[in-house]
Amino acid sequence: MSEPEAAALAVRAGATVFSNEKSTLVQTGPRPLVPGTSGLEQLRRTTAALEGAPVGLIAAGAVPFDLRGPGALRLGTSASTPGPLHLPPATRRRQVTVARSRPRPAPSGYADAVRTALARIADGEVAKVVLARTLELEALDDWSVPDLVAELVTRNPGATALAVPLDDPADPRARWLVGASPELLLRRRGPSVLLRPLAGSAPRSPEPDEDIRRADALLASDKDRREHAFVVDAIVEALQPFCRTITTPEPELVATPAVWHLATRITALLTDTGTTSVDLVAALHPTPAVGGSPRPAAMRVIDEVEGLDRGCYAGAVGWQDVHGDGEWVVAVRCAEVSGRRLRVFAGAGIVAGSDPDAEVAETAAKMRTVLDSAIPR
Repeated sequence: MSEPEAAALAVRAGATVFSNEKSTLVQTGPRPLVPGTSGLEQLRRTTAALEGAPVGLIAAGAVPFDLRGPGALRLGTSASTPGPLHLPPATRRRQVTVARSRPRPAPSGYADAVRTALARIADGEVAKVVLARTLELEALDDWSVPDLVAELVTRNPGATALAVPLDDPADPRARWLVGASPELLLRRRGPSVLLRPLAGSAPRSPEPDEDIRRADALLASDKDRREHAFVVDAIVEALQPFCRTITTPEPELVATPAVWHLATRITALLTDTGTTSVDLVAALHPTPAVGGSPRPAAMRVIDEVEGLDRGCYAGAVGWQDVHGDGEWVVAVRCAEVSGRRLRVFAGAGIVAGSDPDAEVAETAAKMRTVLDSAIPR
């Protein structure tokens, strides 16, 4: 059996998996880290739980968008293999047939929510707010988590594909978080920290000239650059108590198969190497890329306008080892899977000048990352 096939079987057995074009990390034998507690409490206890543990033990999983909600971090043994997860076609299940689909809210309702957010922005209550919506699919058969992750890896080589059990994976009705995140929240290696926030987006076009035009327009867009600047400024402010140097170059374009993004590659050096990756996650999350600015006002608007329980969508997903090193991505381009139910999420950043219809189109484009993997065309 090849290493990729073994990794795919590990997913079926309930393992947590992170896979990109360079490597696949699998956590096996997981046990809950302080079960039933909030995501913030789990982050706070992670480093102590790993203290004195043998090399190879990691804490891995997801914390929710709202850190007051339940976390899904687990302790377990890690194994890393080169290259992406690959599930050979001969071992894949047949394509699932979708019986029903339901958007929440409907596109028109989401556009109305954007208008409400714009009114709150015009009143000076908040500068930026990220609103999400979902598409719920019910299939005739259960979705296959390994198949979904393998497709996400194949179709999104520049992203981090993930499969994280949110409940006891032994339960056949357990919820899983699956996705292909293009957004690195942070990578900590010793004193070095790397972050690559994304904010400001435009749907891709299949026509090359139009695709280039959209990319150029995004890079020149005042509205999108303002949206992006909120994120970068907030991250720098959150890092300053922990870091002696922080470098923030100009934004650059990053392409996924469905969407163009503005991204900034932020590098920093820690003042104290006792600061772990989970310390930084607790300080940074949620960034304005998934919440808004200022954070308290944005969270209030989301609670009052969005009308969704995001769970671990737009949360932080990743791992930390016994040395305090770790890698965490933002849980975007994600879906929650449970049996025959697939709940696909997408969000858009709303600032002054946002167009409600354009935000509907942007969220639809972002949903394609999961939908194209779940229902190959």
